[in-house]
Amino acid sequence: MPELTTGRVTRISGPIVHIAGLIEAGLFDLVEVGENRIIGEIIRLSGGEAVVQVYEDNTGMKIGAGARCMGRPLSVLLGPGLVGTIYDGIQRPLEELYKKSGAFLAVGDQCSPLDSKKRYVFKPNSEILEKIKRGDVIPATAGLVLGSVEETASITCKIMTPPSLNDAGTGEAITFLAEECEVTIDSIIAKTSAGAEIPVAQWWPVRTPRPQAERLGADQPLLTGQRVIDMFFPLSKGGTAAIPGGFGTGKTMTQHAVAKWCDADVIVYIGCGERGNEMTDVLTEFPMLTDPRTGRSLMERTILIANTSNMPVAAREVSIYTGVTLAEYYRDMGYHVAIMADSTSRWAEALRELSGRMEEMPAEEGFPAYLPTRLAEFYERAGLVRTLSGSEGSVSIIGAVSPPGGDFSEPVTQHTKRFIRCFWALDRDLANARHYPAISWIGSYSEYASEVEEWWEHVNHSWASARRSALDLLKREQRLAEIARLIGLDAIPDEQKLIMITADIIKDGFLQQNSFDETDMYCAPAKQVKLLCLIMEFYEKAHECIRLGAPLLRIMAHSLKERISRLKNEVKNDDIQSIDNFAEAIRADLDGIISSYKTQTV
Repeated sequence: MPELTTGRVTRISGPIVHIAGLIEAGLFDLVEVGENRIIGEIIRLSGGEAVVQVYEDNTGMKIGAGARCMGRPLSVLLGPGLVGTIYDGIQRPLEELYKKSGAFLAVGDQCSPLDSKKRYVFKPNSEILEKIKRGDVIPATAGLVLGSVEETASITCKIMTPPSLNDAGTGEAITFLAEECEVTIDSIIAKTSAGAEIPVAQWWPVRTPRPQAERLGADQPLLTGQRVIDMFFPLSKGGTAAIPGGFGTGKTMTQHAVAKWCDADVIVYIGCGERGNEMTDVLTEFPMLTDPRTGRSLMERTILIANTSNMPVAAREVSIYTGVTLAEYYRDMGYHVAIMADSTSRWAEALRELSGRMEEMPAEEGFPAYLPTRLAEFYERAGLVRTLSGSEGSVSIIGAVSPPGGDFSEPVTQHTKRFIRCFWALDRDLANARHYPAISWIGSYSEYASEVEEWWEHVNHSWASARRSALDLLKREQRLAEIARLIGLDAIPDEQKLIMITADIIKDGFLQQNSFDETDMYCAPAKQVKLLCLIMEFYEKAHECIRLGAPLLRIMAHSLKERISRLKNEVKNDDIQSIDNFAEAIRADLDGIISSYKTQTV
């Protein structure tokens, strides 16, 4: 081993280890420390000393222990077999390690991220085959799709040339596998004229974003089937959203619902510093969930990264980079990927602990001064892009934030708001009232509404007007509720009572959803718009009745509030005509009242 790649431990401060002797090592290079070859990463270089954060338990490590620099950054192995696997923060497959060492991972225990023995049927790209038959030169360009393998019944993994490949067009990429055959992740399927071999699985550094040809406008909504999200606070494919909320307000539950029902092709769920029992629920429930689009297990399009609060804190810091790199890999294939990061607050706490052990100057509430930069680096890796292969793919990031005591003014929440464009604020009062999703219609916002409006107009041209009217009415109801508490509901005039009644219909009959009701757990886009338009049409007609002198009691005589509120549970997604029929009946009733009072006026 050359002297420049080895060193000795001189100081230990928890997961922060100081090593002397790594003279020519680079920043963020991978290091193996001690007899157990614990994985670490160089995070600071000062003179002849390197500061390394290790990603495993280093209890018992002693001064003078040996260290070896690997000469490459921390990377993940990208290839078929990722989907359906459960990893820790540094891409170690937990199920394989469990079989090897039991429930408690042995220090330094390593295992290949992908099964090197599993065989896949490789199908070469037909366009490349045609060019080879004609004798054409195949330029060695980055992102060229060489072929594909069936990873799961739901996901086809495309085998591409790496983004780092020289795209000058001076070489040739000649596939060795010109016909369908079996391969493993180590199989060489192509090589350039310069002699570079291209295997099925390839390494990529986690802190380096994978390149794309072009960033596109975020004008396609990520449909979730949750009415409060899709109608009021929509998220675009390639967009960024935050779900802040105190303990017990439903952050994890909301992310579970979005992961199951959203129209993303691949889900990457990152449990970053969460309690072990929460991750256990995810690990046991997700394999049992049925993908509504395919009817198969949801795990066939899901990657789980489990990094619980009792795991080494440094691995928590790197877990979100691991997750977003895996997401970018599938984005480059032309898939739409959604990342659930639960939670970025625990990740920020890991940064704070590591920063303190490195004796850095703390900023607000003890967090490091570079917290906003790290948050920006993470969220800016989202986007809808034109990939190097010419297809369209996206990475959407939904990060949960756990502010202490539900205080949204704390640093992580405030800095996160600078880099996201969709804010789903969870309300404790709604959660205590068992109103789920407990997303506040007052404290939340979405800057994507204007961008996805054109898409929704093709579903129903009334989407934008109904959305604006409903949000305005809910804000008016909030002010009226405060007045009603002071002077009593009976002192409120009928016009204002109607506002409060309609707001209750919106809350109970539209915004609230039951994840255990087969009809209500997912709401199709057309049904969402029809329901809201019905409610707003009821308000407009009833308001006209009151303006002509009709008492509110007569308008509500037929239990309209209860009947409208029940529609979400009674009307199936493919039976939109029932909503139109119901609307016609209400319209006839209220038009009759309007006609009678117009006659009296005349």
